[in-house]
Amino acid sequence: MILGSTTKSLSTTYDLAMLDLDGVVYRGADAIPGVADALGVARGKGLRLAYITNNASRTADAVVHKLQSMGMPDVREDDVVTSAQAVAHLMADALPSGAAVLVVGGEGLRVALEARGLRPVASLDDSPVAVVQGFHGDIGWHDLAEASYAIQGGLPWYASNTDLTVPTARGIAPGNGSLVQAVRFATGAEPIVAGKPERALLDETIARVGGTHPLMVGDRLDTDIDGAINAGIDSLVVLTGVSSLREVVAAAPGHRPTYVSADLRGLDEEHPEVVVDGDRARCGSASAVVSDGVVTIDQGDRSSTTALRALVELAWTVADRSDTEVTLDGTLDA
Repeated sequence: MILGSTTKSLSTTYDLAMLDLDGVVYRGADAIPGVADALGVARGKGLRLAYITNNASRTADAVVHKLQSMGMPDVREDDVVTSAQAVAHLMADALPSGAAVLVVGGEGLRVALEARGLRPVASLDDSPVAVVQGFHGDIGWHDLAEASYAIQGGLPWYASNTDLTVPTARGIAPGNGSLVQAVRFATGAEPIVAGKPERALLDETIARVGGTHPLMVGDRLDTDIDGAINAGIDSLVVLTGVSSLREVVAAAPGHRPTYVSADLRGLDEEHPEVVVDGDRARCGSASAVVSDGVVTIDQGDRSSTTALRALVELAWTVADRSDTEVTLDGTLDA
């Protein structure tokens, strides 16, 4: 058995769900269908909900208002933790109180720095002692150049996160990691990173919200799931954002989620054990088969948690035991 299993719902197995936002709770300006109801059910069963994001462009207060406008249950500012807050914490621990910091980013990053006693500035003329970079849609060449000059001059460089892409209502767009990469190419330097997959953001969340048995819930293998693995906690991947079912099936050992479901309704479900027998796997009433390296669901609702579990467990088992690539039936592509 490679996937984790439960005999009760995840919302009663864990005491804290750390929910990524973009691609899990919403896409752009729109809530993902069914999310508010699913989280209301989980909250009603006693599960603490923390909303965490690698996107440093907005303040925690702005995120709270957005979530409230979408009908998410009982959202308070203490429930929201951003990578801007996590990187500001790292910097405040390393820099003198009141130090000037060159900011390449938006209001979310500036507010977080000020809350930690640091002074955001926009130019080298203001004598900064460090550089911090976070996502904002208005960042341009001059901002990246100013950061590059400062880093070449020897200033330490921090980044809220390094997500190469960000999901939007119109599709996948360049993320902060793409902008960080431009500065990396210009300077040859490496930033100190706070956001997922580094563990600082998850540690910050647990410290703020509490919980002794947390579950990370995300849509990206390379940030959310790897971040959970780095922090030593269990994870649930949902298929409403960046990482597709094909990518989950292809995930290598050491980069795999504990659980998989189509969306956040998986929080209120049991995740039964999967039984693999040769080229077939069964989970509840669902089953999957593999033939000539192609795995598919042959019984059960293709979007059900049990069918997805059978498919993923079988693919991973076959790949691990034969050291060959297993591919997804093309009709199952998300």
